[in-house]
Amino acid sequence: MKQRVPSMKAALVGATLPVLMLMGAGVAQAQAADSVTQQGNAYLQLMNEMGGNPADFNIDDGKKLWTEKRGPKHASLQECNLGLGPGVVKGAYAQLPRYFADTGRVQDLESRLVTCMETLQGIPAKEADKAPFAKEGGNASPLENLAMYVAHESDGMKIAIPQGTPQEKMAYENGKKLFFYRAGPFSFSCAACHSESGKRIKISALPNLTNAQAAESYATWPAYPNSQGVARTLEWRMLACERQQRWPAPKFTSNAVIDLIEYMGVNSNGATLHTPTFKR
Repeated sequence: MKQRVPSMKAALVGATLPVLMLMGAGVAQAQAADSVTQQGNAYLQLMNEMGGNPADFNIDDGKKLWTEKRGPKHASLQECNLGLGPGVVKGAYAQLPRYFADTGRVQDLESRLVTCMETLQGIPAKEADKAPFAKEGGNASPLENLAMYVAHESDGMKIAIPQGTPQEKMAYENGKKLFFYRAGPFSFSCAACHSESGKRIKISALPNLTNAQAAESYATWPAYPNSQGVARTLEWRMLACERQQRWPAPKFTSNAVIDLIEYMGVNSNGATLHTPTFKR
């Protein structure tokens, strides 16, 4: 009996079907992931619109710490200059990081608070370095509470991080270089996750931090991540990202961290701050 040979058309169809099935499965998975991401974003939006953020307690505690007389000098922080003059808190966070002549460096909120604690209250900077961040599910540190209070005083204001001095411009350029710098065992950079729009890890959207989209992240910190069970600041977020990149952990309030915050912040200029927010 003569063996029947399949036609070229039938062979092509047979070879194409598995590919199409795989492509269809991939599209279905992507659509399902998009759906979950949208549901997650809707949940976060609802939580933020409802109010009652657990970080409200941190704000209250920070406000008390601002006026409380502490340290060897038994003084408050009410004369702390955050950039807008001694004791001016309203709107200060919206303009940080910035250059301070008394320290000769660009400082973010936390590094500036450490300076004020040292100069006004006599609390050594190394004391703040010991435990600047709360453990997961623990109680926020005094420095975190202070940061939550000061940041909330800029809630609803426009981000306006200055670039008027050579030091501020250099901080931005150094932050940009560090953002794209690849290092660690997996040759990761910040840009690997945050230099394109529309990217995602699992159900978490990854904002593009190289342009105005940076505000989607920057303008919503400090925050209360539900997964952490404690209020968190932007410095903590930077350290957490670098840990995920398998980079060596930078020192708290280091120039590297501040420069990265400067880069993100300047890219977010003009956006409105919403802090604290509730995060996944």
